[in-house]
Amino acid sequence: MTELTPSRFAAGAAYIDGRYMPVGEAAIPLTDWGYRRSDATYDVVGVWDGAFFRLDDHIRRFRASMEALHMKPAESDDDIRAVLERLVRLSGLRSAYVAMDCLRGVPAPGKPRHPAYARNYIAAFAVPWVSVAGPEMCERGLHLMIADTRRIPPESVEPRVKNFHWGDLTRGQFEAVEKGADFAILLDGRGNVTEGAGFNVFSITNGVVATPDRGALDGITRLSVIELCAELGIPCEVRPVSADELRGADEIFTCTTAGGIMAASRIDGRIMGNDRPGPLSVKLRDAFWAKRAEGWHATPIDYDKVDDGIEG
Repeated sequence: MTELTPSRFAAGAAYIDGRYMPVGEAAIPLTDWGYRRSDATYDVVGVWDGAFFRLDDHIRRFRASMEALHMKPAESDDDIRAVLERLVRLSGLRSAYVAMDCLRGVPAPGKPRHPAYARNYIAAFAVPWVSVAGPEMCERGLHLMIADTRRIPPESVEPRVKNFHWGDLTRGQFEAVEKGADFAILLDGRGNVTEGAGFNVFSITNGVVATPDRGALDGITRLSVIELCAELGIPCEVRPVSADELRGADEIFTCTTAGGIMAASRIDGRIMGNDRPGPLSVKLRDAFWAKRAEGWHATPIDYDKVDDGIEG
């Protein structure tokens, strides 16, 4: 057994299949289907100022994703919660990006090569906080573009089940680079907005906020935005959003666990407003972080709790 001394976890802490280790030492077998077939699901929860944000919501969504993929790891929801809390304590991080994965291994020798016979296991890690966009980009507003690449349809891969099938999103991101934009937004087969690489999308037209009802992850931060709109008396609609509506919107913002609410200033080269984040987007962003500072949906972490001091 190896001592879990704090200095070993300065870059982050990991958990794989019942064992704890520094994040730099974490590894999964090359032969596992979680790696070879992207046969995995995951979720990510943020820690800010020493507290998880909407931890129970993230674990609930993670469990729903596992069930949709017929994955049954040994860990209960309470076990997963304890693992995530311990990872943050081991790292000592006050602001952290905390991921939880469930991967499919391979069937035992003699069993059919079928996913139903493969063992499932949990992997997780906590590393210093990361954001989709940096402070300067958020200050001037994101430059977005609508990609030619279409999103994988829900009939093939359900986006409400978080997954590693990012081929379409990655292709769109290279389109953005080629066209001088920061991030790409993908449409579905009907020409309606879905999402970007790791973020939900909202448009604002004539004071009404709208976000797609299909083809995108039901983001936890997206849920928070919908709640904020209701609290602030801002009309918010969950419905189809066409490419033309997005291109002509007064304001656009994105949201994600890794960054919160991030407003845009350009779409397909068109400058919105004064080429800076719009007023309603800023109002929602500021309210989001103000409520976070007040402990909104927070689960504080007890950094003084004593662990057993050994791996496993």
